[in-house]
Amino acid sequence: MTIDEQINYLTERSVDFFSQEALRKKLERAEKENTSLRIKYGADPSAPDIHLGHVVGLNKLREFQECGHTVIFIIGDFTGMIGDPSGRSQTRKPLTKKEVQSNAASYQEQVFKVLDKDKTEIRFNSEWCSKLVFEDIIRLSSHVTVAQMLARDDFAKRHASNEPISMVEFLYPLVQAYDSVVVEADIELGGTDQLFNLLLGREFQKALGQEQQCVMTLPLIEGLDGTQKMSKSLNNYVALDDHANDMYGKLMSIPDQLMWKYYRYIVCRPEVEVEKMKQEVSDGILHPRVVKDQLAKAIVGRFKGDIEADEASAEFTRIFKEKALPNEMPEVIIDAGDIGLLSLMVHAGLAKSNGDARRLIKQGAVRVNDQRVDDERMILSPENGMILKSGKRGFAKIIIN
Repeated sequence: MTIDEQINYLTERSVDFFSQEALRKKLERAEKENTSLRIKYGADPSAPDIHLGHVVGLNKLREFQECGHTVIFIIGDFTGMIGDPSGRSQTRKPLTKKEVQSNAASYQEQVFKVLDKDKTEIRFNSEWCSKLVFEDIIRLSSHVTVAQMLARDDFAKRHASNEPISMVEFLYPLVQAYDSVVVEADIELGGTDQLFNLLLGREFQKALGQEQQCVMTLPLIEGLDGTQKMSKSLNNYVALDDHANDMYGKLMSIPDQLMWKYYRYIVCRPEVEVEKMKQEVSDGILHPRVVKDQLAKAIVGRFKGDIEADEASAEFTRIFKEKALPNEMPEVIIDAGDIGLLSLMVHAGLAKSNGDARRLIKQGAVRVNDQRVDDERMILSPENGMILKSGKRGFAKIIIN
């Protein structure tokens, strides 16, 4: 690719970019010196799963790799114990060191479902952050003012509503910015909620005598509810490690209007194709379900394989269109004898608690052997092979011990 082609390709589908002229100079120098740019992307291992929300950034990183550049994927095992406050209305509970280490190991395995391993450096920011002493923290803090911190939209809202903001949360952007100095980043990517932190990295590099990184932000992807950012804590996510059937079923549940965003940023379908499909749905030429099926199969096929995607589609049709039972379902072993419906649902993993089970029953979402159940106090005498169903995708076969 020529430099102009690289710039057009790499900045496509981004929201903010600072700046194209700086990127051009970096690309020209890299070409002249036969080197690659260092593209920084950080993720705190706040949960064990990488989900489709992360894939937006990973896709862009892969595009940089296709142009010959090196990705520096920073796993924030140190910052994960602080908790990123970006976009949050209240203080986030920090994770324990054991939780962070376990999640970080899972991240290392999953990122290479998208990234090219040969063009990726995995770094843990505890490598340098754990060596900082209090004098270093004071020096870093001197490069940013309280006024700058309170200018952040999320902090400003919390301050105005008298919500507490801890000093630890003020330190988080400083640590993330310092990461850019340590790895000598040429470009840093992040979601739109990360813009302040990314720009602060530029300021730290300038203050410490480095060439400033370019900054690129990417859209935040709404989760299955179609309203809030995809997040494990909101249980509106699709994990890369989900079973193919679960992944397909979740994707078929998204609101129709969200399909186009998934096509653009997760499947990376060209804009002209997305607009064509959108118009054909609007004109009644294409049915939304057909378009959504194609989307779900494209995503499942990418991460699980085309055969698994076709099988998941067929299974979904059997269950939801033909009202058949799944070919495979979890088996739950219980002792013979009477058991309360609430207890059985929790034991079978179809409800998180008795309260959750009550809510599902009140919603009419619970069936025993395909018979709807409305009595939360029901006592069952389960038979071997009894089928318990909760919601659209929750099934369990009861096995008597």
